Amino acid sequence: MTLVRIDPDRYDVDVALAYATAGNFTGRPVYRGDAGCYLHADAAALLAAAVDLARPQGLRLKILDAFRPAEAQWVLWSHTPDPDFLADPRRGSPHSMGAAVDLTLVADQGRELDMGTEFDAFTPLSHHGNRDIPPAAQRNRHLLLGIMTAAGWDFYRNEWWHYQMFSARAHYPVLSDTVLGADGMMPR
Repeated sequence: MTLVRIDPDRYDVDVALAYATAGNFTGRPVYRGDAGCYLHADAAALLAAAVDLARPQGLRLKILDAFRPAEAQWVLWSHTPDPDFLADPRRGSPHSMGAAVDLTLVADQGRELDMGTEFDAFTPLSHHGNRDIPPAAQRNRHLLLGIMTAAGWDFYRNEWWHYQMFSARAHYPVLSDTVLGADGMMPR
């Protein structure tokens, strides 16, 4: 299994892993504070394509989550077992395969574009196509959707921030934190 570290300089992205801080829906860090950002090599290639599509628009991608070890998926599920927004770890999450990324768009000086809700807002307002958010946020979501789908990603209808590889569960295994060896993401 080939996981690739997504270096911000090499991939020309911003990385701010929400689960490496207390600034997530659990209210506490799930990953180590120095956790790296990883994707399967196939997903990393799609990420590079998305970066190339965003750049001429004067935009960058900001990654909020990528590879999520199976152990972390259990932590999230134990906190909020909501199948509308979290994959049941018994089924496996594309994140735990290195085949999904949560992200947003940023403009000048890293200013996040308004997407109508925060990341991980577990509400219908987070759904793609929701018209109860401001028109500017709808446009920003459509722009992100266009960039990501043109780069070859599939989307999850309930989360404007979540993109995954097509048929990930059929092609990639669920991975434990141990695949990263000493670089593991989970607290020791």
